Amino acid sequence: MPAPDDTVPDTERTERTVLDARDISRALTRISHELLERNKGATDLVLLGLHTRGVPLARRIAERIAAVEGTPVAVGELDVTMYRDDLRSQPTRRAHKTSLPPGGIDEKVVVLVDDVLFSGRTIRAALDALADLGRPGAVRLAVLVDRGHRELPIRADHVGKNLPSALAERVSVRLAEVDGTDEVTIS
Repeated sequence: MPAPDDTVPDTERTERTVLDARDISRALTRISHELLERNKGATDLVLLGLHTRGVPLARRIAERIAAVEGTPVAVGELDVTMYRDDLRSQPTRRAHKTSLPPGGIDEKVVVLVDDVLFSGRTIRAALDALADLGRPGAVRLAVLVDRGHRELPIRADHVGKNLPSALAERVSVRLAEVDGTDEVTIS
């Protein structure tokens, strides 16, 4: 994403909230129900949250699905740092851990969960990482925000909010587990 224009004083930059905590909660509930309908239940469903904010989103979705189905849903964490194609231009990324749920991902319906879908490059990296970890029966994508501007032919199966934005705008997702508050802003 482009960096904010440092020549514009902070007082002239505007940030508006496009999703508050209640909106995020409703979006995650809707995504959870869509996942259950498409999968015809929670059988063989594995949610893999992409670091950083995709991990708490995956956990929240799993909690909602478990509340509806009465059974826990497998949740894991996926770090795509070493699979990114921009490491030469942005080499200072901090690596996180990848942890698969017991039972792995082979022949499971794996749902990649992320906060914002933008160019599609993070999801491409996630697909490459998955290929090294196993062979899912199907892979789906759930995102809280789809802001458009795809550089690769990648589309989300489940979207909390479509948020058309200009390339110069910045979409920020803040989650209580990471940032202390739940909101999505655009500036």
